[in-house]
Amino acid sequence: MTHHRTRGLVALVAALLALTACASGAGGENGSPAESSAADALKEPVAITYEGGIYVLDGEALEVVHNVALPGFNRVNPAGNDTNVVVSTESGFRMLDAVVGKMTDVTYPGAKPGHVVLHGDRTILFTDGSGEVNSFDPKALADGKPHGRQYKTAQPHHGVAIELADGTLVVTLGTEESRPGAIAVDKDGKEIARSEECPGVHGEAVAQGEVVALGCQDGVLLFKNGAFVKVKSDRAYGAIATQVGTEKSPVLLGDYKVDPDAEREFPEQFALVDTAAQKIRVVPMPAGASYSFRSLARGPQGEGLILGTDGKLHVVDPTSGKLTNSWPVVAAWKEPMNWQEPRPALFARGNDAYITEPATRTLHRLDLATGKVVRSVTLDAIPNEISGTLSAH
Repeated sequence: MTHHRTRGLVALVAALLALTACASGAGGENGSPAESSAADALKEPVAITYEGGIYVLDGEALEVVHNVALPGFNRVNPAGNDTNVVVSTESGFRMLDAVVGKMTDVTYPGAKPGHVVLHGDRTILFTDGSGEVNSFDPKALADGKPHGRQYKTAQPHHGVAIELADGTLVVTLGTEESRPGAIAVDKDGKEIARSEECPGVHGEAVAQGEVVALGCQDGVLLFKNGAFVKVKSDRAYGAIATQVGTEKSPVLLGDYKVDPDAEREFPEQFALVDTAAQKIRVVPMPAGASYSFRSLARGPQGEGLILGTDGKLHVVDPTSGKLTNSWPVVAAWKEPMNWQEPRPALFARGNDAYITEPATRTLHRLDLATGKVVRSVTLDAIPNEISGTLSAH
């Protein structure tokens, strides 16, 4: 693939720099010669935001290789390849080359950059401030800004879009005041399905068989077999938003909130959405534990992962709903009222779970096969959001 050739060029440049520079240490902002030589052997990059920048760590050695200065509140998501990370900045989406530790020239400007969705060979960006959707093949990032697909919603809103293998685009409906549902358009932009039965639509995931789920204040809205299907909660307000899916299972893992009046609800249960049976199972957390929207992930076998406020990583069997393991990782914590403030966060990739611990400025790497923390590193700044590249293998 093209980006492997790019890595080769990076390695050559790094070798030349190593011959002409006698630098040592972690290096300076946006990639010094020392950092560039270290990039030669950078394995499975992990990106962590802090106030004023982004750390890029070697995912195996758990060492900070790059320190990218970037002011403002920034968010990170996988870009869909083994080189880049999408950074949501105050001015729009930007691409970080995590291997060399530099922000690239690829940008998608716009106010309030929102959800980043990976599905199949597409990466889909939704800009809340404009309602603009950009979908592209992440492999093309190796050659600059991809020639992707663009779509614009009727009105800007906090939304999301997912492009399926046949070119169908599922995209939310809404305004700044309300978000009632979603539509599906074909590859030519023609509307083929619509539902306004999803009040407060927020959050998405894709399950086995390309079934899309959108979170609602009263359940989920599925898009399957070319049509929308509503699956209701067992109560008038049973809200699902953050969800994580996997091609290995028809069951999605989602949050589940029951108090419509709460300023910040600390959920004591989670949802398992069976997209095949079209049913929602609500499962209680262990006594005294809740979680945040940065707590959910899926493991290599499709198992659910929930980082609880009890400091444990809970492993969920999506079929039975049982907790099969609860592994201690961090100290007990409380979710802050401000969603932008740091709290322990989870990023899972392959057999590894990476978990931040802001209280001690620490990042832990846990082996999902054994439940053991195999490595930890203390950072200079307080970690906030965490993400990384996708594995090349």
